[in-house]
Amino acid sequence: MQAVRARNELHVDRPTRRGAEPAPTRIIEIGEVTAGIAVPEKGGVRFFSSQSDFDLLDGTVFGSVEQAARAARERFRARSGGRGRPAEGRRLIAV
Repeated sequence: MQAVRARNELHVDRPTRRGAEPAPTRIIEIGEVTAGIAVPEKGGVRFFSSQSDFDLLDGTVFGSVEQAARAARERFRARSGGRGRPAEGRRLIAV
């Protein structure tokens, strides 16, 4: 069955050319809201939204997961007018 899998940089079964494993895909959450995922690719990570509030960011390539998470947090705050901020003590999580 493994031969049927799509062949691209994200689905390789061997280490990358430099000998390191590819970075994992990360889920970006803001409090209880799942904003989307950050998928590693050449030059950074590509953001894929999981809710319509984040569709403006969908497909954008960011330099890092942290940059993608920051953009999602800013988008969340803009859409909620600042009212939807995560509760005090809670942080944005990129898993």
